[in-house]
Parts: sequence; structure tokens; C-alpha cells
Amino acid sequence: MLSQQSKDLVNASLPAVGPKVNEITAVFYPLMFERYPEVKAYFNQAHQAEGTQPRALANAVVAYATNLDRLEVLGDAVSLIVQKHVSLNILPEHYPIVGECLLAAIKEVLGDVATDEIIAAWAEAYQQLADLLIGAEEQVYQQNEQCKGGWRGEREFVLRRKQVESDVITSFYFEPADGGDICEYLPGQFITIIVDVDGQPMRRNYSLSDQPGNGYYRISVKREPGGVVSNVLHDKLSEGDVVKLTPPAGSFTLNNEARPVVLLTGGVGITPAMSMINPALASGREVHFIHAAINGKHHAFKQYIDELAGQHDTLKVSYCYAKPEAGEQPHFEGMINRDLLNTLIPVDRNIDVYLLGPKGFMKATYAALTELQVPVENIKYEFFGPLENLDSAA
Repeated sequence: MLSQQSKDLVNASLPAVGPKVNEITAVFYPLMFERYPEVKAYFNQAHQAEGTQPRALANAVVAYATNLDRLEVLGDAVSLIVQKHVSLNILPEHYPIVGECLLAAIKEVLGDVATDEIIAAWAEAYQQLADLLIGAEEQVYQQNEQCKGGWRGEREFVLRRKQVESDVITSFYFEPADGGDICEYLPGQFITIIVDVDGQPMRRNYSLSDQPGNGYYRISVKREPGGVVSNVLHDKLSEGDVVKLTPPAGSFTLNNEARPVVLLTGGVGITPAMSMINPALASGREVHFIHAAINGKHHAFKQYIDELAGQHDTLKVSYCYAKPEAGEQPHFEGMINRDLLNTLIPVDRNIDVYLLGPKGFMKATYAALTELQVPVENIKYEFFGPLENLDSAA
């Protein structure tokens, strides 16, 4: 429990820390990677270069310090952090590393303002948060370990099949190297794959792209220009090769409501929708499958979705191509906007929307959905990387 004295000191110093928090995180990450290079493998360096990871940490620090007296308001954010940490196999011994370097960064940026008393107060506040996360993460680790076919940490899997889905997306089917069972997952969850790149382990999250219950894990990966791991998977990983996976994780999951569901995806964002669509149809829900792609060469799983549409009257399918090639006949051309969405989603806005795609696509469609009076709490989305908010007013 955080002492009242420390709480008061954190609150008193927050006006000094808050405006400098981006500077603090800019110092923190290089310092941590220099002192503890072994933790660098847990971070996507592209997110470091883009600045999204430091910004996410900065926002988290301020949010936590601002809500010391009402941590319950951070429940959803804490849950997301726990899921991400468990997917990366973050352990209790990692927390002192972060704490040491974060406090050192605060001291360096604030200088004389960061007195010994203030640093001690922030250390106590950090330890409270660390204990909270460690406890919550241990519960998830135990759940993963105790479920049928479950495990804790990393487990070896064999690539059994590699299937090209489009010019840029390929699916990878993994089965346990030990021949055992695998734990089931919820539609929409992801796994973390650990691959060796030039002698260094790299970790990446990928949505599971098939319905649960098949005895394998399938991910469908877009080849990203300059993408370190995606290019290794496409070019170097062969059937029969062994990788390591952590158990399924994530809270971007299909709910059990009866109301219509809209799966609104762009590009490789289609992958979690592929794990959701069959369970949604099996439950009897009305499903609106809306997908945006550059053109047919970039459109994965089209034949499969078309076949499902022929089998289910409750499935409504719409494709929108930004730049269709000659002979292609998508339902719509150009970009998905407010007016188009208004014609595609149910008139009764009491619906669930699952939204995933490139950042620009997500921001534009999220804004359109809110303008169309879809309840904000019914719009679910996920970022692979540092958490960001699509609602600029939030």
C-alpha cells in the first residue's frame, strides 16, 4: 500500500513530471538498453523509432500518477498491459530493471527538482504498480499452465504448412513439437512468436486467423517493407522448422451478445475477423463482413468468405478496393467513408463492431462510426504495438 506521504509527494511533483514525461521516456529507453541489453529483445525497435512506444509509456506514467486514489478507473488499461506482458513472457525480475532506469531518467531530466524524497516517493509508487501487475500476470500464467494443452512461457512448435493467401499475406500453421494438445483460444486473440534473427531472439504478436478447435494455431502475416520478423517468416521459415510460441492472449475477443456484429477490416487487419466469423455465424448472429484492400492481389481469404456467404443468409459481405485492377469487380471502389458505412451497417445502431487495420483506416472509420451514432462502448479495436487511442477527444 502506498503511504500517504509518498502519495502526497507524487501528486505534488506531478506538475513538474507531467510536462517533462516525454523527455523522461526518451532518456529511459536508451538508458535501459545500454545498462541491460538483454531486455532489448522484448521491444519492437520499429515502435521505438516511430516514437509510439515512448509515447505510450509517457501516457501510462501520467495516467497512473494522476489516479493513485482511484486505480479502479485504470482497470481496462491494466488488463491490456497484463495481456501484452504475459504474451511476451515478462517476469517479476524484469520489473526492478524498469524501475531503476525510469527513476534514473526522472532524476536526469528534472535535475535538482527531483529530490531524494521525491525519487523515493516515485519508487514506492512504481513498486505498488509493479506488485499489482506481477500479481495479475501470475494469475494469467497459472491459467495458461492449468488449461488442457496449456503451458507457461515459451513452447516449441513445428511449422506444418505454409499457405500463400495474397501477394503480400501468407498463412503459417503451427503444431506442438511434442505432439501434445494445445490450449484453446478465444476468437480474436493472438499469439507471440519468437524467432531467431542473426542470433538474437525477436518477439512479435500475430492474430490467430482461424476458428478455435482445429488442433493447430494459424497466423497470417503480411510482408512488411523492412519488417525484420515478417520477412524472416516469408523468406526463411520453411515447413518442418521449429519456432517458439507463448500461449494465446488478448482481450480483443468476440463477445456472446445476440445483436448484429460488424467485422470491419482493412488489409491484414482481416486476420482476427477470420477467427471470429465462424463462431459468430454458428451463434445465429447477423454478421456484416466489410473489408477494404488495395486491390484483388492484396485481398486475402476472398474465396473462403465468398463460400461462407453462399452458405449463410445471415452473412452480408462487402469489399471495397482503393485501386482495383482491370477486370476486378469489388462491391465498392475508393475509400470506406461515413456515407458508405451508413449504407452498410444496420439502421439500428445497437451493434457490435470489431475494427482492425492500418492506423489511418482505423482512425477514419472509428470517427465515421461515432458520427453514425454507434455506441462507443460497442466499438472494439486493437493495436499491435503500443496502445493508442482512436478517439482524439478522449
